[in-house]
Amino acid sequence: MQTIPFLRKSGDAPFTDRGIKKAGQLLRPWSGEEVSGVAIAGAPLSKTSISHSGAHLTPQTIRTMMQSFSTYSIEEETDMWDHNITDFGDIGMHVTDLFESQARIYSVLRDIQEQHKDAFVITLGGDHSVSAGAIKAFQETRGRAGIIQFDAHFDLRNTEDGGPSNGTPFRQLIEQGVIDGSQLVQLGIRDFSNGKLYHDYAKEQGVTVYTMGDIKREGLLRLLQKSVDQLKQTTENIYISLDMDVLDQAYAPGCPAIGPGGLDSDSLIEGIQWLAGQQSVKGMDIVEIDPTLDFRNMTSRLAAYLIMQFTLFYSKRKGGNHHE
Repeated sequence: MQTIPFLRKSGDAPFTDRGIKKAGQLLRPWSGEEVSGVAIAGAPLSKTSISHSGAHLTPQTIRTMMQSFSTYSIEEETDMWDHNITDFGDIGMHVTDLFESQARIYSVLRDIQEQHKDAFVITLGGDHSVSAGAIKAFQETRGRAGIIQFDAHFDLRNTEDGGPSNGTPFRQLIEQGVIDGSQLVQLGIRDFSNGKLYHDYAKEQGVTVYTMGDIKREGLLRLLQKSVDQLKQTTENIYISLDMDVLDQAYAPGCPAIGPGGLDSDSLIEGIQWLAGQQSVKGMDIVEIDPTLDFRNMTSRLAAYLIMQFTLFYSKRKGGNHHE
């Protein structure tokens, strides 16, 4: 039988470069055993968004975008092939009962963190409403939480007008007595993107607010250092809530609430790298990406890249998830 070199038969697997390993291969489904190190869990809820959102598609899209990257960091001259990122899968959402869906997010994340004390869980939203349950679960299992919220918006809307939506998670936590305002630092709040009513509420509750103007004047890393130092005085561990719309619309076209004047991706990457190295940072969520609005999955691709950067710099901590 004649053969022709380099001619592939229909159905053959695509050619691959054996020297390049894909970051998506670091994701390992949870085996049922105890987990340590970085892990992800999907919270695919978007029906609670104030505006239309396909954010329920994001967890799987981010997983797919992990395949866009290799496992080798040329900057650190480190191959992450021997790292594992445990994938707990997605939390099952109720089809019609939004309160039940939010309750499931809380209970599942609480169970994960209760059973896996050494796991660093990155919750993949979903819209920002998922953070209320995620942070409540984090505080109940990790101790009094300090929260650093990257966001263009306060997310301090009242629940009376629209229920527990993606605009209310931090007000929910304050009004339910889960946290007080001193536990919350907001970074990246943007001009002409919020009402005075919510700024007044933040001031009344003692929330620390850094606007984009503050970041431009003082620098993101300096403000992150100030924030961590401040929160460590009164809290046990720190939780990062990353709303991707903190980024300028040029860097995050897949956010439902895009707008000008936000962070650039380099600054956010540098900030996440720095936070990953802080021993007090013990939990994180990434929210507010709508793959149906994105361009070439740019925003989900950036989220996947941030997970890789976080995992790399987290592994440098004592007790990280680097397996020799």
